[in-house]
Amino acid sequence: LVPTQRGRVKVNGKDLQSYAHRERAKTVAWLAQGGADQAADDLSTYDIVMLGRFPHLPWLSPPGPADHAAVQQAMEQTRVWEWRSRLFGSLSGGERQRVLLARLLAVQADIVLMDEPLANLDPPHQADWIALVRSLVAQGRTVVTVLHEISLALLADDLLVLQAGQLHYAGPSHEPTAHHALQTVFDHRLSIHQVNNRWLVLPT
Repeated sequence: LVPTQRGRVKVNGKDLQSYAHRERAKTVAWLAQGGADQAADDLSTYDIVMLGRFPHLPWLSPPGPADHAAVQQAMEQTRVWEWRSRLFGSLSGGERQRVLLARLLAVQADIVLMDEPLANLDPPHQADWIALVRSLVAQGRTVVTVLHEISLALLADDLLVLQAGQLHYAGPSHEPTAHHALQTVFDHRLSIHQVNNRWLVLPT
């Protein structure tokens, strides 16, 4: 984690930096932009997802029934279970992203952080991702994600609008001030319309 410049980040009332590495890895799951390292190409997709269970495993212990069940559930949620024997390196960009999403879900963390999770995903799988996020939130988990798909970002409960590291807006995504902040950050080169109770963002 990048150290904070000011203030503290607390999770469940406890300073995040004070967590032991394994406990933090069980509490906060992270999907980085850019996917997995090339060294992972020779692993099966099942093994890639099982890596998400590593924080739960006792030292030098093999995965148990609960770990295998968590992996299967995560792979079924992202529709990649049928690829469980395929090598990760044989997958397309979009397929790899769905496997990495499954690895994220397999952690079963209370807080989920994602950086550009929709990269390489086509619209149907973007819709699957939205359904997954809503399911996690309904279970009481916190999901924070970085998106450039603004129409999808406006489906969130709360929105942070950033430019060059500066915060321009923080609050409910449906507020007019949120839309104004987006238009300002993008030099008024987009328009925001409400269509069938959803926000649609178009370039202008």
